[in-house]
Amino acid sequence: MSTTGSSTGSTTANPLLAGADLAAMARLLADGTRATFCLALLDGRAWTPTELARHAGVAPSTATEHLNAMVTGGLLAEERQGRHRYVRLADQQVAELIETLAAAAPVRSAPPPRTLSADSRRRALAHARTCYDHLAGRVGVAIADAMTERALVDWEHGLRLTPGGERWLAELAIDVPAAAKRPALRPCLDWTERRPHLAGAVGAALCGHALDKGWIRRVGSTRAVLVTPAGREVFSGALGLSAELLTPAAN
Repeated sequence: MSTTGSSTGSTTANPLLAGADLAAMARLLADGTRATFCLALLDGRAWTPTELARHAGVAPSTATEHLNAMVTGGLLAEERQGRHRYVRLADQQVAELIETLAAAAPVRSAPPPRTLSADSRRRALAHARTCYDHLAGRVGVAIADAMTERALVDWEHGLRLTPGGERWLAELAIDVPAAAKRPALRPCLDWTERRPHLAGAVGAALCGHALDKGWIRRVGSTRAVLVTPAGREVFSGALGLSAELLTPAAN
């Protein structure tokens, strides 16, 4: 499997070109279809152009044109496996950029869902979802709040894991790999709750462990996740989260 696509993490050799580079990046995102692609790709997985075209409601040829520009511009990376083409966000920095822009966007009253299935998807995403490689939505924010209340994380001098938090992760057998280019913890402003959830290496390890252990499971091909009965037992016992909070509201 080969991978192409430049990273936004590279530095510009000539600082006088930084303004032009920033404008070029902004132009890539100044399109509703491309923005929709980016939000879908925040699930951390690679998608085919056909899947993204269907998700955004555009023709496959239109999707391909947009995706080619985004790969060339460094927002996306392309992966080919045989005759199949997949695209994903280029790296963690791009994911953070998309998250930040989504949270900074003005809050607008959403039009009523056209179908019951559309309303169900909206509710599921708001309740619990992946945000690249960590948990977001009402459940993600509740986990951040509970870890703060139990002094597992501390915000006083910048967000950090406490010794108690390290022991808590060890008790749950959650291994946080050392990542030199990534902070252990960082706050990520949740674009539906407008409050922070936990990102960084710790947030990714918690989410990955929860998926591996079946505490949460993905809902179809969307970013939404469902807390399973096993997950409700763990999050209730380890963080005191109520079954009501961990269960999506009925339609």
